[in-house]
Amino acid sequence: MDMPQGRAQISWRFRGIIALMDEKTSRRVPPHPERKSQYPQPLSSEALAAVFAGCADFVSRGALPGLYEGECVTLCWLDGLVDGEAVSEDVLRPLTDLTRGLSARSPGELARLLELGAAYSCTVRRLGNLDGAAAALLSGCCLVCIDALGEAVAFEARSKQVRAVGQPTVEKAIKGGKDAFVETLRANTALVRRRLRTPKLKLEQRGVGRLSDTAVAILYVEGVAQRSTVDEALRRVEAIDIDALLSAGDLEEYVVDSPRSPLPQLLHTERPDTFAMGLLDGRVGLLVDGLPLGFLLPADLAAFMRVPEDAAAHFAVASMLTLLRWAALGISLLLPGAFVAVSMYHQEMLPVELLLSMTAAKQFVPFGTAGEVIAMLLAFELLQEAGLRLPDPVGQTASIIGALIVGQSAVEAKVVSPIAVIVVALAGICGYTMPSQDLGGAVRLFRLGFVALGALLGLYGVISALALLVWYLAGLESFGKPYTAPFTGAERGALGRVLLKRPNAANKLRAAHLAGPNRRRQR
Repeated sequence: MDMPQGRAQISWRFRGIIALMDEKTSRRVPPHPERKSQYPQPLSSEALAAVFAGCADFVSRGALPGLYEGECVTLCWLDGLVDGEAVSEDVLRPLTDLTRGLSARSPGELARLLELGAAYSCTVRRLGNLDGAAAALLSGCCLVCIDALGEAVAFEARSKQVRAVGQPTVEKAIKGGKDAFVETLRANTALVRRRLRTPKLKLEQRGVGRLSDTAVAILYVEGVAQRSTVDEALRRVEAIDIDALLSAGDLEEYVVDSPRSPLPQLLHTERPDTFAMGLLDGRVGLLVDGLPLGFLLPADLAAFMRVPEDAAAHFAVASMLTLLRWAALGISLLLPGAFVAVSMYHQEMLPVELLLSMTAAKQFVPFGTAGEVIAMLLAFELLQEAGLRLPDPVGQTASIIGALIVGQSAVEAKVVSPIAVIVVALAGICGYTMPSQDLGGAVRLFRLGFVALGALLGLYGVISALALLVWYLAGLESFGKPYTAPFTGAERGALGRVLLKRPNAANKLRAAHLAGPNRRRQR
């Protein structure tokens, strides 16, 4: 049966648009270029000293293996990255101990003995080029350079002067774990391993940054996460070509699908238990050396509205709190714009008593409703920014002064109306109920747009802005998954699982858009 001409043209154009979008997406992340050798000269202690010339923390000293007459070796390390006691006790002492009889007949035999256990380090690597030797020094290793052989043996001796695991500071834990991620990658992976004690928890590591070479670990549970998502995450991490990976933004903007979007597209957490829950949902995790955060992907809007404490609360209480958070999201986003629209264009929608009260309060205010609401929203943002940037005692004082004294004085001086203060304060309080601060920042940005359109077009502008926002959300994707999933999926009962929590015994399957072959949580 032939397709009508108009529908065929629409279908052809739709396929063309999809093909063009796929082409742009495939071109957006180029393949990672192969790294060329930075130091082509042969490996030796003198070459290493030349590479680290001008570095006051570079330390080298000679040593005679077994204290027998023969070829001298050179120990090299970077002070601060390496524990001096570990170098002395685990490398230098067994290397020069007379009772061990470490008398090799050739440099090659000496390297073999060191590699097979002549020193006490738990990790040993044999290096044959200057690039690998420099990278080993920068990662906290002590090198035993055998110049006659042109090789070096690297022993791990990292310094233990790192921040201890502490309590989470942003995501408060009531019934969950009291430990949080730190700046050390291996400490963070160990925290996750302690919760998921299975060899199916896979960990792949990549180096990002031409100058920093920051270690990025990609974690997933084999069979639970979709392999396509894992491969895409690896491809995007390998494609990052920047000087240094030092902040969360350096990672987020290079791996998300829409870096220009104000909406967050990566879940981040400082709690290992939340990170492990995300892995069990079928997500892929990213841990970055130097960042006390864990990133989870793909992300969707519903995931930003959940908190870890929902898993520990009774299903009825958790469902009520989830519905309250979604209601607070709508109030924070729509209330100021709807208030401006109704006050300026649709006064007939208000009860007479409320209209008379608003008119009496607004009688001596010299500014329009839209102007005072926008001014109050901007003042609210300034107070919040001041409270975040100042030290805790000063920040609390500034917030109290701004909210109580300045706000009350503005109302008494007839600069703003009390109803406008109530509306802005209610919208701000509702915004604080959102678990994700990144989503809260996007909502505050969109809220100003709703107020502007409400002032221009009334409720028609607010409704049009809401329709445009829904259309924009429907077009967003995160690693090939819809940002509005599972709202837009065909999975049965998905909407109920988002808004309401089931009893744990009834939550048997993982979400269809996240899980791989193993969808079943429990029998």
